[in-house]
Amino acid sequence: MTHPTKKSDIYSRAKTTADQLRAAIDTTPSIAMILGSGLGAVADELSNPTFIDYKDIPGFPVSAVEGHAGRLVFGELDGVNVVVMQGRAHYYEGWSMREVTFPVRVFSLLGVEYLVVTNSAGCVNETYTPGDLMIISDHLNLTGDNPLRGHNEDEFGPRFPDMSDPYDSQLRELIRTVGSELGVDLKEGIYAGVAGPSYETPAEVQMVARVGGDAVGMSTVPEVLVANHCGIRVAGISCITNMAAGLSGQKLSHDEVKETADRVRETFVTVVRNLVAQIGELS
Repeated sequence: MTHPTKKSDIYSRAKTTADQLRAAIDTTPSIAMILGSGLGAVADELSNPTFIDYKDIPGFPVSAVEGHAGRLVFGELDGVNVVVMQGRAHYYEGWSMREVTFPVRVFSLLGVEYLVVTNSAGCVNETYTPGDLMIISDHLNLTGDNPLRGHNEDEFGPRFPDMSDPYDSQLRELIRTVGSELGVDLKEGIYAGVAGPSYETPAEVQMVARVGGDAVGMSTVPEVLVANHCGIRVAGISCITNMAAGLSGQKLSHDEVKETADRVRETFVTVVRNLVAQIGELS
């Protein structure tokens, strides 16, 4: 374990990985996407794709969770150069926060300006229903950890990064515009990130609701913290896949998460494609 007072080698490792990836691709991505459980279909829409398995990328953690393909895809989406993480590693799998967020460090060194992060989440706000898509307006870090803890990576960002607009307000407005144009009823709310891997108890769900959470899940927060540290602008979308514990009287399962994600796949892909096109016009 790296001593907190000593400089880590994360910058040099990220640079080595970025240089290796740069040599394997023909274009420079301006947008990165991290796709959550069952939501990897967006990567199938890319033209001129280059596929690289995480296991072949130095420093990339490999997820063993079903519904995460575990590969990086470079290509074009409606004329915009993007890189897509088809699945992510999770803190609950035993990876450290720094390992989970290592890909975001690499993206920043590749020149990525925007990050579109997605996840499957449990519904806390009882006005939502499974199948809804929620624009993430803010988050609650309930993991008990922070990927920026320890020695600050000065090459990436400041010791105390500002988090007053973690999910970029301009990008949130773009998502609203996309929803309006497509006739999709997008919700907007606060995502509560927990450590997992057990689903929350009914009491924990009540706590999340009382402190302002609308949805709860086991990812996203670490990547968003590091993206903000690196100066990458973030847009976030949650797919509401199930009612959280105690709200429906049913047992929770990962199968339900995947089934709901599959059901809304077409709508989700369409929203993300249109969002990428809109962000592309900003670049």
